[in-house]
Amino acid sequence: MLELLRKYRTPLLAGCLILAALLLYSAQLRQRETTNVFERTVLGLTAPVQGGMDILADGVAGVWNRFLGIFGNSPEVLRLSAENRRLRSELVQLTEVRLENERLSRLLAFREETESQAVPARVIAEDASSWFRTVLIDRGRQDGVHEGMPVVVAEGVVGRVIKSAASESKVLLATDGSSAIAGLVQRTRARGICRGQGNLLSFDFAMHWEEIEEGDLIVTSGAGGVFPKGLTVGTVSRVSPGGFGLFRSVEVTPAVDFYRLEEVLVLLKERR
Repeated sequence: MLELLRKYRTPLLAGCLILAALLLYSAQLRQRETTNVFERTVLGLTAPVQGGMDILADGVAGVWNRFLGIFGNSPEVLRLSAENRRLRSELVQLTEVRLENERLSRLLAFREETESQAVPARVIAEDASSWFRTVLIDRGRQDGVHEGMPVVVAEGVVGRVIKSAASESKVLLATDGSSAIAGLVQRTRARGICRGQGNLLSFDFAMHWEEIEEGDLIVTSGAGGVFPKGLTVGTVSRVSPGGFGLFRSVEVTPAVDFYRLEEVLVLLKERR
């Protein structure tokens, strides 16, 4: 196509100029009720050229349409297009399988590290409301999952089971406003309570004289009897300056990305 344009660029340029002159001339005619001698002469000279360009344009369009009709809808092209769609679909499925295997491998490694028995589960639904932050998993009482059991991933604490049916359970996420997890600063052992604040956590009841810095890791303290000691909760992202109050104000960024939960582990424990 480019070679064709280079070969006939001079005639094409001339044609474009003539066409532009005709368009300008036509626009002027709309504003005039009479035609003078000069306009009649120009009209007579350019009319054959305009007609020829119309024929040429129709011919080129016809050839292009026949090309598309012959090669665009040929059985071979249709077969290759279908094969391309099938291969793309298989590639997407294989990518999903690979990513799932990577997530399950991390969970399996974490499961081997923990001393508790654990049941893997898939997240099958999320709470669509903004009032509660919960997810539904595909494990329930028949799998040994009951209320109060902690739910984790390799990155850290997810939450705890608050409702359990035969084959599904509802998990209250650590970021929910009603969630409270006993924690401590790993570096200084300062204790506090991690409470849900939407997308973040607060580390409450840390005494004002405690040494806490941004970047400190918060882990579960084991107090309260729900979460085992030493599970990662998050990282300190902001600490208020020390004042005259009794407690410090500490903001914590969760270690878990709650918007990308797909597989979790429920840590089983004996029911009291």
